[in-house]
Amino acid sequence: MSSDAAVIGKDITFEADDGFPLKGTLFAGTGEGPLALISSAAAVPRGFYNRFATYLVQDRGFRAVLTYDYRGVSASKPPSGWKSEPLMADWAEKDMPAAVDVLDAVAPDHPMVGVGQSFGGQALGLCGRHQRFLRYLMVAVMSGHWRYTNVPLKVFTAMNLIGVPLAMLTGRVPGWIGLGETLPGSVFRQWARWDRNPEYFFADPSMDAARRYGEVETPILAIGLTDDPWGTARAQHAILKHYVRAPRQTAWISPVSPDMPIGHLGFFRSAHRERLWKPTTDWLEVGAGSDFAVGVAGTK
Repeated sequence: MSSDAAVIGKDITFEADDGFPLKGTLFAGTGEGPLALISSAAAVPRGFYNRFATYLVQDRGFRAVLTYDYRGVSASKPPSGWKSEPLMADWAEKDMPAAVDVLDAVAPDHPMVGVGQSFGGQALGLCGRHQRFLRYLMVAVMSGHWRYTNVPLKVFTAMNLIGVPLAMLTGRVPGWIGLGETLPGSVFRQWARWDRNPEYFFADPSMDAARRYGEVETPILAIGLTDDPWGTARAQHAILKHYVRAPRQTAWISPVSPDMPIGHLGFFRSAHRERLWKPTTDWLEVGAGSDFAVGVAGTK
């Protein structure tokens, strides 16, 4: 945690409906801006978003921001004696709703917006709390299907020829395979199974994902990064097309120079504070009437 974040960030523990204990960090301020929930990319710890959360509260006057670790990721470890295996679906269906409720309790009925990176954008359609969000910013949202990436063989190999065997043999998949934090094997196996299908979890009948996505009416701004090898335009479209009732805007952003890449995770680095954070935060605050497109090419 940065020194700025330490001033306002408070680590908390809260439970999902099934009793699983989750770790979060609450950044509380005194401003009258909206509440904001930040939902992470897969296998990315909540601390990665500290600087952005601090910016929203200290610089932009947001009332409060909550970051959290999905079950099995980073600090949200399964408690001793926990018998059921965590699944990736649990992140959206159990963990995100619990986080929404915790944040709502800070200021009940206060306007709330969401920020979801990669899986955090997928989760909006599955969480059952989409009505609570006034607006939702998606960064590098994507279907995980390996053929939609710019490095398909690398992704297929990491997921299925390295990750799945490790998950089956050891019950966990370490971060060194290149996909983030260490994950429980049960989470990884479900993720890999979805990734092998061009329809991703929309092909999983247990998810009923198409119907659930079709209920979402929350305005969405989806930011894509042209140097992101995973979140390609094809991968983004494969998710966004299912938000059939939600007003959607997209913007594709390129690095200003080869020396300042953005990639899949770089949006949340403070080097992009003025160019990327400011216009997208303007949109979170006031919606389509904002000048969020200033400095952001490719908006439509």
